[in-house]
Amino acid sequence: MRTFFLASLRTHIRRYVAAAIAVTVAVAFVVGVGVLTTGAQTGIMAGFGAPFRNSDYVVSKLRNEDAFKLVERHGENASPLGRAMLTVRAGGRSYPEMGVGPVAASTDLRWQKLTSGRFPERKGEAVVDLWDAQNWDVSVDDRIRIGEGATAADFTVVGIVQAPSPVAQASVYVTWPQLVRWADDPSLGVYTVTVRGAVGPVPEDAKVQTPEQAIADRTAQLQNGVDTWSLLLLLFAGIAVFVSILVIANTFSILLAQRLRDFALLRCVGATRRQVTSSVRREAAVVGLLASLAGVLVGIGLGYGLIALIKSLSPITPIASPPLPAPWLLGGLAIGLTGTLVAAWLPIRRVVRVSPLAALRPDTATDPRTASGRARLALAAFLLIAGLLLLVLAMVWHSTVLMLAGGGSMFIGVLLFGPVLIPRLIQITGTRFGPIGQLATKNAVRNPRRTATTTASLLVGITLITAVLTGINTTSTALNEELDGQHPVDAALVSTGKPFSDDLLDKVRRTSGVDLAITVDGAVATVSGLDKPIPVIAAPDAKQVARDGGAFAQVEPGVIRLDESAFRQLRLQAGDKVKVAVGERRAVLRVSIGTGWGLEAIVAPETLAQLTDSSAPRAIWIRASSDADSARLVGDLGDLAAPAGANVYDQLEARETENAPLRILTWAIVALLGFSVAIALVGIANTLGLSVLERVREHALLRALGLTRRQLRQMLAAEAVLLSLVAALLGTVIGIGFAWVGYETFVKQALTNATMQVPWPLLGAVLLTAALAGLLASVLPARRAARVTPAAGLSFE
Repeated sequence: MRTFFLASLRTHIRRYVAAAIAVTVAVAFVVGVGVLTTGAQTGIMAGFGAPFRNSDYVVSKLRNEDAFKLVERHGENASPLGRAMLTVRAGGRSYPEMGVGPVAASTDLRWQKLTSGRFPERKGEAVVDLWDAQNWDVSVDDRIRIGEGATAADFTVVGIVQAPSPVAQASVYVTWPQLVRWADDPSLGVYTVTVRGAVGPVPEDAKVQTPEQAIADRTAQLQNGVDTWSLLLLLFAGIAVFVSILVIANTFSILLAQRLRDFALLRCVGATRRQVTSSVRREAAVVGLLASLAGVLVGIGLGYGLIALIKSLSPITPIASPPLPAPWLLGGLAIGLTGTLVAAWLPIRRVVRVSPLAALRPDTATDPRTASGRARLALAAFLLIAGLLLLVLAMVWHSTVLMLAGGGSMFIGVLLFGPVLIPRLIQITGTRFGPIGQLATKNAVRNPRRTATTTASLLVGITLITAVLTGINTTSTALNEELDGQHPVDAALVSTGKPFSDDLLDKVRRTSGVDLAITVDGAVATVSGLDKPIPVIAAPDAKQVARDGGAFAQVEPGVIRLDESAFRQLRLQAGDKVKVAVGERRAVLRVSIGTGWGLEAIVAPETLAQLTDSSAPRAIWIRASSDADSARLVGDLGDLAAPAGANVYDQLEARETENAPLRILTWAIVALLGFSVAIALVGIANTLGLSVLERVREHALLRALGLTRRQLRQMLAAEAVLLSLVAALLGTVIGIGFAWVGYETFVKQALTNATMQVPWPLLGAVLLTAALAGLLASVLPARRAARVTPAAGLSFE
């Protein structure tokens, strides 16, 4: 049988090249998914999880006194995370309520990224965040003053830093011994300490986690307790494995089905079942191993190449090039080799279980009227019902595991039902074509199993694309709406001195990166609990610039709305009462809490009229353009604000930081969609090419009966387009269904304001692309079939 083994590899080299391509693409898909998801996780760790980098444990939910003890016990092996809200004086101007945080003593635990200068090492040294440095017009070696009264201190700026994470962002960072200077300040909160080494005893109510657990918890907090990233990673891992095995199995089922007569002849001349099976396994093992190794290399190249492409297309997306993900590489190799062996074993089992003479008879394919056909349909019905039940339970219990199990069960049921369903759909669609199309329809439905197998890979790809595009559209819309509510104003200039002039508004509007800007009228007022006056404004025209349509500025009479982050020192709750005075006029107003517009208190126009008869422009609210350089824009606004004696309050930095995980997910998913499209195209081209090889005699007979070469190419093209359209339409329907299940299972839990958004224009483009892909996939097989003369084709074996 060794001679037969070597002869088979030489004789069927073209078919094994097709099989090797399928295995290579499938393994590359798995490895590429691994590289991309690992890169995305690395990017999130480098950004959102930066404060936890190089630590062994994260201790959270601490009181200040407990955090102080923990830092004292661990010394350089501890890094406190927190900040005090203090007044900073820089460049001759005062900036109230600016965050002042600590820099870790150990260089390994410092998470801020140094852009110039150095980190503080001794008393009287500080570093400033890049955004605030541009706003304050501060650079290295400048002097700033932090705090007020007896606790105030002067510092020399020794460095400028970027803080990639929102977890512990501050405007100024000093060494821990210097931050303890404000230990008695009520605004100081040290809520978390990262520790290198053993943690030791901690309070009972403290929470000790690994950095990975802490990152997962904090990203989940942004999404109402649902770890969406882990769910998507699990989803794509399952899809990668399922699609890869399916593509390999489909290709080998066609490949070995074409050789059933060869195997039967071997049995007739004396080869035993064991010898035939052993020979096929060796062929499959050689092809599977070589193709899997190639697939690992291709997957690595594509994964890292797509990460580099994402970085070039979107430099602000913090996706990172990760170390080689060994589990994914080994998993891809194992899937390729195991999938090849299993895919080769299933069709050869049919030969060795029947007599050689029976195997030599024409294949009747899968027919519902045969025993095997009835068994296949029964299994398909069981899987469809079981999958539907699991999906219902997944939506009720919000279980991602049940969702994946139910989706996989239903999809396998659809594939098993394919030999009955796909030909019927093709018949319905093909009746609208002319004579060539009708001939292609009859040819496509004559072998139901081959037709279903040919469409399987594209069906998987379109289902995946539809579900993911719908999921991305739904999630991104909801997340953007949530961010719009949290940060309704991109930036604001606020004045408690002289009112703003129209000239300043014109300058703001001409600033690069500004899309819209409006002035907001108000008056300077004193508010009980605050030691400094603040602007109290009414903003009926806020919808012109507000991301949330102006909802944050719609306040009832008798209510004062405060920005929670700007006035946290008041420690007010919604419904509390405060006294507000403008000159001699006073009012007691009920507090409403919001966030995202700055140091102004918002009241209704009626309330403002009650407090003053002479309101004037006290704020300029700005909406940035989509292509604005946020850091540069804030710096430019600071240059305009300084001569006017105004402060700049920006939400652009916070919005960009909070939006970073979504950007990573979106780009990673887009890249994964590219993988799925590629595997679908290779799958349909591969199976169509193999089916053309299988039908050489049929095509030769049609040519002998008068079909021209051009008509033969048209027939194969029409067949490919029919297969593609039917697979695309069915995949679109199934994909939308799966997207709805995913929406009900975990998207609504993560984003309560989410409503399902089906991107119909994009799905229409996907359908058109699928039809064109089928047409392109038919070009080479059709040319190959047309070149065979009728005489040569009729003698082909």
